[in-house]
Amino acid sequence: MKVFITRHGQTKWNALGRLQGRKDIELNEIGKEQALITGKKIKDEKIDIIITSPLKRARETAGIINKQFDVEIVEDDRLMERSYGDFEGITKPELKEKKNQYPEIDDAFNYLKNINIFNIETMQDLCARIYEFLDEITTKYKGKNVLIVTHGSASIPIKCYFMKYPLEKLVDREKIKGLENCEVVEFEI
Repeated sequence: MKVFITRHGQTKWNALGRLQGRKDIELNEIGKEQALITGKKIKDEKIDIIITSPLKRARETAGIINKQFDVEIVEDDRLMERSYGDFEGITKPELKEKKNQYPEIDDAFNYLKNINIFNIETMQDLCARIYEFLDEITTKYKGKNVLIVTHGSASIPIKCYFMKYPLEKLVDREKIKGLENCEVVEFEI
């Protein structure tokens, strides 16, 4: 079984450096082109099914990539981006300013501290839903090749799962980085 993971293409908010989280933002023209290029890059792979986050940017990316494969696309809520709660829509400089005001925000990115602050989904909740999804698909689609279309923060526990990286070591965002727009990684099981 091969599992290919990609992050959705660029959106206007990505270009502006805004935290999207669960905001349902569409791809911009660059994002559509990125998805097209990604589809062409992996067109020689055998893909049996595409599973995507239900957010527009991921669904659009999956649809564009699927022009190369014409396979079933299944939406799964567990692939949605991490909820950034009260911080959705703010820019990176605004986030830095908030961190200066509230240093405990950094703890929201620490798996072990697992704090719920400003309505941000906890790291343990994010990882639990992603791991549940992965446990299911590695059994359900055993022997098949699956393309997963997801988001930057959601890609972190996916990479940890397949790399067998201990979640307890996810204490900051620098250990395992999320995928860039339309970056593809492949894992074989």
